[in-house]
Amino acid sequence: MKMKKEDIPVVMEAPGLLMRSQAGLGDMTVVFHELPKGTDFTPLLKGLDNNNCHCPHWGYIFEGTFRFIYDDGTQESFEAGDVFYAHPGHTAIVDKDLKFIDFSPTKELSEVMSNVGKVMAEMA
Repeated sequence: MKMKKEDIPVVMEAPGLLMRSQAGLGDMTVVFHELPKGTDFTPLLKGLDNNNCHCPHWGYIFEGTFRFIYDDGTQESFEAGDVFYAHPGHTAIVDKDLKFIDFSPTKELSEVMSNVGKVMAEMA
């Protein structure tokens, strides 16, 4: 399977923010993220177990910096050029405008994104 980033459907867009997502890569979903500095996923995870993301992610950072903060309080920071794995039980905060790709199990990612949509609707 081959696809161009521009052909992947946009699932979320706001000033400085763009997310493209495509399921159907086996049991995985690919997501391209463009996120502004200061983006904090924590409020969007409210209602999930421990109010954190239970989906693992594997990815690569093209530019920028962000941190994963795990259930146990530990943090990992990633920057341009880094390949990463984030285990279940985390949130993330963008420290410098960010562009990255990640691959995640479709089932778990769908559960998280459903919750994110619900929380965003409640905030509107």
